[in-house]
Amino acid sequence: MNTNAWNWEFAFRVFPEIVKAIGITISVTFIAYIIALTVGLILTLLRRSKIKIFSLAIAGIIEFIRATPPLVQLFFVYYATGLNGFQTGALVLGIHYSTYISEIYRSGIESVPKSQWEASKALNFTNVQTWKKVILPQAIPPVIPMLGNYLIVLFKETPLLSAIFVVEMLNVAQVIGGETFRYVEPITIVGFLFLVLSYPSALFIKYLEKRVGKLDSKDPVQQRGVKA
Repeated sequence: MNTNAWNWEFAFRVFPEIVKAIGITISVTFIAYIIALTVGLILTLLRRSKIKIFSLAIAGIIEFIRATPPLVQLFFVYYATGLNGFQTGALVLGIHYSTYISEIYRSGIESVPKSQWEASKALNFTNVQTWKKVILPQAIPPVIPMLGNYLIVLFKETPLLSAIFVVEMLNVAQVIGGETFRYVEPITIVGFLFLVLSYPSALFIKYLEKRVGKLDSKDPVQQRGVKA
């Protein structure tokens, strides 16, 4: 039998096995994304600390995480802790991409006019009130499309988890290939499923970009904030 030729019968037989792993792939993606959004915001706020040494330390941690390949981080956490593969994958990918998302938050915060900070101070808002009621409501909506892009990026990074024995789609495809010596069909199916799931998401993010752009043109950021 020619193992290089495409075999439709084999492809249809292994398709359900690979599809079963979609749940793991999607679950780890969303958990990692929630971690990235949360930790990213925390890193952004900590980096704005008025204590210079503390702020520099946070910046150093962010740069270290970015400079280290995610695969190396996965191996280190998996073998150095008692976490299982799923937990390791969600945590590591979440923290790794939180460092990039923190920059998106930062750009959104810096786009808020200085007058909004001054107006909050004039109204005797506390620090928490200023962030909760004035700054974040103006800073986050414009960067939602960019934040959405990282959901797709995280989804595409899940094949890395096969290295730490997480039974996601690529791992299943590799197992099938190892057992049957046919890799073309299962790997192609995995690529097809990633395309089917990520392409609609990409279109939705483009829609959000246009939508946010229209809202910004009709409703300037100053009008959505506190009027001094």
